[in-house]
Amino acid sequence: MKELLTYVAQNLVEHPEAVSVTETQGDGETLLELRVAPEDMGKVIGRQGRIAKEIRTLMRSVAQRKGTRVSVEIVD
Repeated sequence: MKELLTYVAQNLVEHPEAVSVTETQGDGETLLELRVAPEDMGKVIGRQGRIAKEIRTLMRSVAQRKGTRVSVEIVD
């Protein structure tokens, strides 16, 4: 899961080396915290949050196939 989110984020931003993902296991759910360079924040969020919403949808659907739950948080 962490690798997929890293791959997607690195292909969206101009500074892929600044992308980092932190994975935290919670009660029945995995929390993925995505960090990017400040100037790339807009590219990851998108207009009206559309890209961020699609990233979360993609990660939820992959997690559902594996029988787990995941949430994605974009941290600045």
